[in-house]
Amino acid sequence: MHYVIGDIHGEYDQLKTLMEMIAPKDGDVIYALGDVIDRGPEPVKVVRYLMEHPNFRLIAGNHELMALECLRFLMQDITEDSIAGINETDLALLADWQINGCAPTLKGLRALTTEDRSDVIEYLSDALAYEDIEVEGVRYILVHGGLGNYRPDRPLWDYSIDELVWEQTDFDRVYLDGAVLVTGHTPTQLIEGCPAPGYVYKTEGHIGLDCGACFEGGRLAAVCLETGQVFYSR
Repeated sequence: MHYVIGDIHGEYDQLKTLMEMIAPKDGDVIYALGDVIDRGPEPVKVVRYLMEHPNFRLIAGNHELMALECLRFLMQDITEDSIAGINETDLALLADWQINGCAPTLKGLRALTTEDRSDVIEYLSDALAYEDIEVEGVRYILVHGGLGNYRPDRPLWDYSIDELVWEQTDFDRVYLDGAVLVTGHTPTQLIEGCPAPGYVYKTEGHIGLDCGACFEGGRLAAVCLETGQVFYSR
């Protein structure tokens, strides 16, 4: 079976609840649609859980991108050269990450050994940009945000990581003829016309899976692509 989970955002307990409901078997594949870190209480614990379970495939989100851009200079040894190398661009990146809830991630990383911290950063660095799969004769494009600067004739490999993780999907538009775009990033609470805000949004050519797990009244959601069954953490 193929499962896709929306933005986890450090909600480790909700992830464990969801996994108990899914009860994956050997050979099942579970795609995490990015934004597994930041905001929620235990983002590093979430990452290490994914690392420990080979069923998982991590797709990059904008929060992973922000983290990696900042950790590039935050994880250096503190020397005169490393301090001198921090420029205004680096400080702007860090300010953006702070605004977007980096504190729990940094706290979790500080608690790790140097080796374990490096393993977590390497795992995040290896996240997929997108996944293009066929399940039961249906093509699914799994991506965190959407397809920025979309053109029907543009191949998926041509999209930059920024276009894939920062794009706000237009759920009224069918992007790919005969394919379903499965996305996170945009909480269903913010989708205009969504009949059940905070729950999975399905419309022609789309499945929106970010159900605002880290917000009051939200929840973590997953869908099984073979059966269409939806799972909620609460």
